[in-house]
Amino acid sequence: MTLFRSLAIAGLFATSAQAQVPPPQPHGAGAFDRHRYQADQHRYEMDRLRLQADQRDAVSAQIAVETQLNRMRSQATRRAEPVQPQPYRALRSPEEERALRLSAEERRAATSEGVGEIDAWLDRTPR
Repeated sequence: MTLFRSLAIAGLFATSAQAQVPPPQPHGAGAFDRHRYQADQHRYEMDRLRLQADQRDAVSAQIAVETQLNRMRSQATRRAEPVQPQPYRALRSPEEERALRLSAEERRAATSEGVGEIDAWLDRTPR
């Protein structure tokens, strides 16, 4: 609605600004009329520039709305990720659990031994 009104006003200003011709000057009134004519020209130009800025603002707002709509459409057309059921935890006997714990302890001990050797080598005194 404001875009249509802005375009109508722009059309009025464009036609009135093109038809502006300084009126003929009677003797003795030159300076006053010349300044008034110049002020009118400045006012018309400022109105034209304001209208142009309003039009740019309207176009940018329209583009922002269209962008948001396009983003919403693309998100709506996406497929949802299929829901994966949670894997069931395997039930083990107490003996299997104990064996797994012992093997994990052995792995940790082996890892810490290797790290200890590296730390000892790094902590050696330089010669």
